[in-house]
Amino acid sequence: MERFKVLDGWRGISIICVLLGHLFPLGPKILRLNEAIAATGMVLFFILSGFLITNIIIKDSDPINFLIKRITRIIPLAWMTLIITLWLTKASGHEWLSSMLFYANLPPFGLKDITSHFWSLCVEVQFYFLTAIFLFFLKEKAFYVFPFLAIFITGNRIFHQETISIVTQFRMDEILAGCMLAIVYNFGKKTKFYISKINPLVVFPLVILSAHPLSGPINYLRPYLAMILIGSTLLAIKKTKINGVLESGFLFYMASISYALYVFHGIFSSTWLGSGDKMEKYLKRPLLLGVTFALSHLSTNYYEKWWIETGRKIIKSRKLKKQQMV
Repeated sequence: MERFKVLDGWRGISIICVLLGHLFPLGPKILRLNEAIAATGMVLFFILSGFLITNIIIKDSDPINFLIKRITRIIPLAWMTLIITLWLTKASGHEWLSSMLFYANLPPFGLKDITSHFWSLCVEVQFYFLTAIFLFFLKEKAFYVFPFLAIFITGNRIFHQETISIVTQFRMDEILAGCMLAIVYNFGKKTKFYISKINPLVVFPLVILSAHPLSGPINYLRPYLAMILIGSTLLAIKKTKINGVLESGFLFYMASISYALYVFHGIFSSTWLGSGDKMEKYLKRPLLLGVTFALSHLSTNYYEKWWIETGRKIIKSRKLKKQQMV
């Protein structure tokens, strides 16, 4: 599959924003900068996810292959950590069921403090299964639904005045905007040209502003501003200094372990490593980060890698069987 080095850079930036927003003080609380930076990280992550998923669909519209890829990439680490944390925290039956089936972000919420960051994974997994349904009925035409669904969800947010939410029907337009970027990348020749001319340094502050909880109606533009930001570097005709930064080894490494970082940082920040008064909490931060990065490196290169390779083998076997039947 085609590798997008620039997108690896954005994935690295997205997890850095999430870590900064969740683990470090970014200014006086009244400014709510932590919320803005964390939300910026999430919208970048969702755009990347939507783009890559749609790109996969355009090349392979088999819903079973799609689910195998996503399940073997996401579920093993999520379930392993959920089983341990929910058992240790004596979770209720509703918390167990909603967390393991990834609908804990929907009312009545099944999220605990230690698993609160899993709301975004719930949105992601729900999108996977919605996409699989579209693929089953529409095959390779499924991706045509995404732009209309994105606009519908944004309209629903405006109608209900939901500027930023963890509930799927008020947040999925961020993933769907990434799907729109993939459609532009593959089919929108004129639109690609216009986006390529946009300066990402101008758009990035607007994305952060649109992620701020107090910025009002501009929040509704967050999915599309983030789509333009990432698209402006992905579609750039000439390689710029910004693209050079995005393709750096450091951001590539951060991107490669980003999923595990996302899972573990939220878990450990709700344990002794994240406890105490303000001074004690931040004195522990190097230890928390050390444990998080070490486990993320091991998980990515051993545990997750095994499951991903297993998924690829299953898909390869399915394709061989189909070829033999023809």
